[in-house]
Amino acid sequence: MTNTVTTSSSTSQPLLEVRKLTKFFGGLRAVNDFDMTIQPGELVGLIGPNGAGKTTSFNMISGLYTPSSGEIILDGQNIAGLEPHEVTQMGIGRTFQNIRLFQNLSVLDNVRVAYHMHAGYSMIDAILRNSRYTARERELTEQAQDFLSIFKLERIQHELAMNLPYGEQRRVEIARALASNPRLLLLDEPAAGMNPAEIVTLMDLIHFVQERFGLTILLIEHQMRFVMGICERITVMDFGEVIARGTPKEIQANPKVIEAYLGKGAAHA
Repeated sequence: MTNTVTTSSSTSQPLLEVRKLTKFFGGLRAVNDFDMTIQPGELVGLIGPNGAGKTTSFNMISGLYTPSSGEIILDGQNIAGLEPHEVTQMGIGRTFQNIRLFQNLSVLDNVRVAYHMHAGYSMIDAILRNSRYTARERELTEQAQDFLSIFKLERIQHELAMNLPYGEQRRVEIARALASNPRLLLLDEPAAGMNPAEIVTLMDLIHFVQERFGLTILLIEHQMRFVMGICERITVMDFGEVIARGTPKEIQANPKVIEAYLGKGAAHA
């Protein structure tokens, strides 16, 4: 198995440090002075009501949106404003709330795509299909097959993504994100649309990839039982700002969090 996910080069500094991240859409301030620090190996949750600014924050961290102001420090380097492919090359992998697999490609090809940023051959090699291209493509296929075996997906490697059950599509998407060799994995509502049995399987999968690869994980999720059962720390947003941070137990008892989800007066009740 040649693909490995690496952790931060220094355990004395955070892997991710977000400082005063702000995003305007026209005159609307969607995120205001968002701060977050994640240490290597942590599994951290980002929660909040709909419209709180969670996905906008994710999109800035992963390069889909350019911040209006603020810094995103990954292992000591400011990556704010980089293009998505540059962010991926820096070591951030990402999944989406709505699964974004290539539906008409096989499971194997979906994972192979993640390896091609490290393909090592030129456009001319690909056009000519010369020996360098052929040898490297064989290596990439073997690496992808090895990776699929870790996730117990080798039996369906030739199935089209569109034909897979929802839970297995999510598993393939996470495998593809990890095949890009990230240091930090962002999971955007990974349990969305899953039934209780699939959610339990997903929790096991996330624990597996965290332990197997020494991975740092930041996730958004609306399923509170899922978040409280899997995250070590949780940050809560409302109206574009952080309103609470703490352990799952602390967040469950926080009056500001209860009010954000259930309305004013609910915390006292």
